[in-house]
Amino acid sequence: MTRLWWVRHGPTHEKAFTGWRDVPADLSDTARISRLHNYLPHDAALVSSDLLRARATADAISAGRTRLPHDPDFRELDFGVWDGLHFSEVSDLHPDLSRAYWETPGDVKPPEGESWNELHARLRPKVDVLHRSAYEDVVIVAHMGVILSQIERALGVTPYKAMSHQIEPLSVTRIDVGPNGWRAEVINHQP
Repeated sequence: MTRLWWVRHGPTHEKAFTGWRDVPADLSDTARISRLHNYLPHDAALVSSDLLRARATADAISAGRTRLPHDPDFRELDFGVWDGLHFSEVSDLHPDLSRAYWETPGDVKPPEGESWNELHARLRPKVDVLHRSAYEDVVIVAHMGVILSQIERALGVTPYKAMSHQIEPLSVTRIDVGPNGWRAEVINHQP
């Protein structure tokens, strides 16, 4: 059995699509960071996306944990030309495409961006390596889309249903992987 502790990076305060654009996290709430650190297993391996907001969050909770190299495959969805645009701007620029992107996730993708299915293809091999590793507990500091994709996998639901879950900054979603398959133990827990 492997327990995957998915942590969403700290808040960015962005009001626009934020995919591969490298923006910092606000980690000023040290009490919240401390509660998060104490909630997670102390003997866990720790890996993060290579984006600054995830790396910095992982560094803030790394004490006592085995830090694995950060990995670009744990990045957020690539929003392509939408990255940095407000949601209303995207809706104005690409009304049908933006609506389809959220209502029928799968192969739909932003211009020069990545689809939900492409995100899964990028993540699946990396996540499979982690749950087959020698570590019983692995903390992965990543992004909302990444975590939602793993909720989809654990719950066996549609992408649209998975996207209905709220994933707050600095929240924990724990997914257990064992001989009987995948199981979501907690979603969006905020220690």
